[in-house]
Amino acid sequence: MPFTLSAPSVTTPAIAIIWLGDNLLLTDQQLPALSSALPLTGIRPIGDFDGQPVVTGSLVGEPPPGALWVPLRQAFSLLADEWAPALVRARQLHRFDREHRFCSVCAHPLDNHPHDSGKGCPSCGAAYYPKLAPAMMVVVTRGRELLLARAPHFPADMYSALAGFVEAGETLEACVHREVMEEVGLRIGNLRYAGSQSWPFPHSLMLAFIADYHSGDIVPQEGEIADAQWFAVDRLPAIPARHSIAHWLIGQAVAGIPR
Repeated sequence: MPFTLSAPSVTTPAIAIIWLGDNLLLTDQQLPALSSALPLTGIRPIGDFDGQPVVTGSLVGEPPPGALWVPLRQAFSLLADEWAPALVRARQLHRFDREHRFCSVCAHPLDNHPHDSGKGCPSCGAAYYPKLAPAMMVVVTRGRELLLARAPHFPADMYSALAGFVEAGETLEACVHREVMEEVGLRIGNLRYAGSQSWPFPHSLMLAFIADYHSGDIVPQEGEIADAQWFAVDRLPAIPARHSIAHWLIGQAVAGIPR
C-alpha cells in the first residue's frame, strides 16, 4: 500500500489534505502540494505516500484559482483508491483537533504530543487520543443467497450488509448476533471474521464478518431497516461504492459460495 504512517515531521515538498469544515480541497481534481500559496493552520503530518510526506490542515484565507471543495465521499471517487487510507486518517485527525482544543477535566488548552497523534494537558496531565468506535458489519449467506438490507437513508434501490456499533462491555461476536436479531429477526451460525476498514463517518472502525443463516424469518427493525431480502448471488441489487468495506465484503461472500 503506497500510504504508510510515519514519524511526526513536516518537510517539503509535501502533499496537503486541506479542509473547509468537512469538505476537501482539490486543484485540477488532485490533492495540492504544500506551498506558501496555501497558508494553513493546524498543520499535522499524517504519513507518507510513495515516500512523499503528507500533511493535513485547514486553509487560512482564499483558496487558490481553480480550487474545488468536495465532500469526502466524492473525493474517494475522484482520487485513486490508494489515497483512501490517507484521506481517512486526515479526516479523523482533523476532526480530533477540531473537537479537542481544551481539556475536559480542567479546561486548559491542550498540547499535541511530540511522539504520536494524541494530545496532553500541561495543567493536569490528562491525555487524549483520536476516538475510534468499533462497529460490526456482516453478510449472512443461505445457500447461494445473501441477506442484504436497506436503511431508510440509503439511495433508492441500494442494499448493503447489516451493520451496528459495539456496545460497552460487548464482544464483537455478541454484537454481530445481537444486531442481526434486532435488525432482521434471524439467528446465525458459523460466524467468521473477514476484514476491517477505518471509516471516517465520523470515526468508525468497521470489522467485517460472514455468517451462515440458522433460523428465523426476516422481520425488519422499524426505523432502522426499510427493507431486507434474500438475493441470489447472480441477481444482486445495487450495492455501496467500491471504496467501502461493504462492497468488498459482499464480493468476498459471493466468492466464497461454491459454483
